[in-house]
Amino acid sequence: MRIIPAMDLIGGKCVRLTQGDYSTAKIYTDNPLDMAKIFEDAGCKFLHLVDLDGARNHHVVNIRTLEKIASQTRLIIDFGGGIKTESDLQQVFQSGASQVTVGSVAAVQPDLMISWIEKFGAEKIILGADCKNRKIATHGWKEKTDINILSFLQYYEKQGIKHSIVTDINKDGMLEGPAIDLYQEIIPKLSVQIIASGGISSMTDIIRVKETGCEGVIIGKALYEGKIQLKELTELC
Repeated sequence: MRIIPAMDLIGGKCVRLTQGDYSTAKIYTDNPLDMAKIFEDAGCKFLHLVDLDGARNHHVVNIRTLEKIASQTRLIIDFGGGIKTESDLQQVFQSGASQVTVGSVAAVQPDLMISWIEKFGAEKIILGADCKNRKIATHGWKEKTDINILSFLQYYEKQGIKHSIVTDINKDGMLEGPAIDLYQEIIPKLSVQIIASGGISSMTDIIRVKETGCEGVIIGKALYEGKIQLKELTELC
């Protein structure tokens, strides 16, 4: 199972939110590059980089931070937030991202999403599947849909998607454990590789996620708050 530290960006700074609420933003460092280097030096191979400004403003904002991290580390970066056009997508890839995570466009413009899968390849695009009470949420989690999470995943499975980050918004940033029941429910019904996100608070949580069959797990606040030590985490990398 891939171990993937998360870094959320607002104003070029590394922050964490609680349940996607921007008013809860807590700054952990003014220098995301330094944090990325700490992850790399500890043995991490991957980084989940989220442009929260981009998600809120409907266009990519923190592109310079992506460029710095991609050019000055060897981390394999997936980048999400604010990707709304093919130009955005190309810019993110040109700036050093290995993969992009696309959620809102997949929910509201499926034809555009499918065209991206066909043009850039299914391995390059991760489906962002953020849900609350099993319903997909979009645009930085500010907007709700009536799209069922499993139906959403199964639809894009048919379109060739290989990987999906599945986040239960109710769990995100709460440090109260991941959505084990959700992963147990959906994984047996899919061939898409699921990356768990939200609620990780301990090494025990990571083991429980692995037991569900998830292909990867994203860890954010638990790292920054010291609930999980980077050394014990990277022993799994």
